[in-house]
This record gives sequence, structure tokens and C-alpha cells, in this order.
Amino acid sequence: MALCVDFATIEGVLDGRGGLTIDGEVSLLDATVTGPAHFEGATLRNPGGAALTAHGLTAGSLLNLCDGFTAEGRVRLANASVASRLCFNDATLRAPGDTALSCWRVDTRELSMRWDTAPEGGVDLRHATVGILRDRPGRWPTPLDLDGLRYDVLDPPLDAAARLPWVDRGPHGFRPQPFEQLAATYQALGDGAQARTVLLAKHRRQNAGFAWYARLWGHLQDVTVGYGYRPLRAAFWLMALLVVGIAANVRMDPAPVDPGQTTKFQPVIYTMDLLLPIIDLGQERAFQPTGANQWLAYFLIVAGWLLATTIAAGLTRSLRRA
Repeated sequence: MALCVDFATIEGVLDGRGGLTIDGEVSLLDATVTGPAHFEGATLRNPGGAALTAHGLTAGSLLNLCDGFTAEGRVRLANASVASRLCFNDATLRAPGDTALSCWRVDTRELSMRWDTAPEGGVDLRHATVGILRDRPGRWPTPLDLDGLRYDVLDPPLDAAARLPWVDRGPHGFRPQPFEQLAATYQALGDGAQARTVLLAKHRRQNAGFAWYARLWGHLQDVTVGYGYRPLRAAFWLMALLVVGIAANVRMDPAPVDPGQTTKFQPVIYTMDLLLPIIDLGQERAFQPTGANQWLAYFLIVAGWLLATTIAAGLTRSLRRA
């Protein structure tokens, strides 16, 4: 331990600028700094251990670990509270094979992580609460654990396709919360299309971890209605099946079930009667196809039930979301 200021209260500014270099761990465990804490340009070296431990630190305004700040060893800020801004812009963090930065349950109005080079080691933002989160695409660390992280604004906002790799870099595989938080942020901006893209990606990623039969059902929901986030696909599939059925049935002259009936065969109504479950238009039970047309009728009936079931599942998911 090179410097220990645990449980201390520092009135005013904590100034570590001006080329400060410390070999060994710096500990600010549960310390309170009433003003800003500046470590711009400082170098903290403790390879293989913790360079800075500040669990429970309270900073009255800024905590600047940026603009040339270098840590060779872990930076640990779990449960820290920074009143205005926690900054890592152009900082260098090195803890290969370990967690280079732990911000578990950090609370701050602004978190700026615009690295010049991505940290060597993981970054843990689990259950942190942030107002504005600023980052630099292309400098995202791996792994990056965002499970439980909550934020109001992302800067830059980016579109969903560009942000999706950011939420899926955790060390423990798929977690739904980062996707849901990103979708909620887009929804708060009034961009429902981007929010739906994120939620669709969440279901696809989640489906990949299911058993084969559940994955099969998931793929069917994805193709037909996009898990409820692409409802117009259902109309496309319905129209496609109608066209196929009508094209086949228009040349068909099926025998009536009751030879004495007066109902005329209508290919369009007959196809709709096969495709639409529950609704009875009278044509399906009035005529009996044979041969290949009978197998086509079976196919349309099954396809209609599958389409209706996936639509119902998608609508149920949408209603739960609402």
C-alpha cells in the first residue's frame, strides 16, 4: 500500500495533477472529497494488483481519471458516488486478463468513457446509475459488463444496428437487461422503430440458447411476425398463401359433399376458409378435394393455424410489453 486515505474527509480539492506518479496501491476506501478530485496525467502503478481502490468514495463534484491518466493495475470504484462527472477520456488502463475498471453500483450524473485506446482488461458497469453516458465507438472494451446498468442518455446515440454490439459484450453470455435498457432509451426519444429493432435482437439472441424444439418455434415466430415486432410480416405471409392457394384452386372442380347442394365453388372464398381458423365461410365443409388438391388443402389448414398461433403469441408479447 503506497498511499492510504481510507475513511478520510478532504475539504475542497483533491489534486493529483502535475505528473503525480505512485508505485503501489492508492486507497481511498469510503473517503469523502467535498470538491473535485483531479488525477489528470497521473500515473498509478501496481501491476497484478489494484492501482486505485476507491470503493464507496464520495466526490462532491468531479472525479477526473482522464487526459493522460494511466493505471497499471485494477481501478476499483464500486459504490462510488460522484455528484457531477466521472471522466475516463483518453485514460490508459492496463490489467490484462483481469477487470481493469470496476464501476459496480457507481452513481453519477455523467460518465464519460471516451478512451484513446480500449482498456487492457474488462470493464464492469453492473448496476451503475448514470444520467448521461458518453463513449467512443470503436474503443469499447472486451469484456464489457452492462448488466443492470441504467442511464438516461447515450452520447453519441447511434442507431440500433451500431449499438447492438455494445450491449452484447458481457463476460457471462446473454443478459436481457442491457437490451431492454437500450430499447427504453430509444423509446424515450420517441424512436419506436429503433427500440423494436433492439428488442427483436434480444429475442433472437435469447432464442439461440434454447433447446432445439424451442429454437424451432422461435425461428417460426421470427420469420412470420418478428416475435411480434414486425406484425406486417403476417400480412405478407397471409397474402402469399392466399395467392398460392387461389392459383391452385382456381383450376379445381371439386365434388360437393352433398350432391344436392346449390352452393357454387368459389376459389377465393374456399382458400380463405382453409387459411383462416375459427371463421367458417361455408366453402371448406361444402366441397371435398381429391388427390394433390386434398394435400394442398391440408397444407393451407396447417399453415393457417401456425400463422394464427404465432400472431397470437406476438400479440400477447406486445400486450405484456405495453
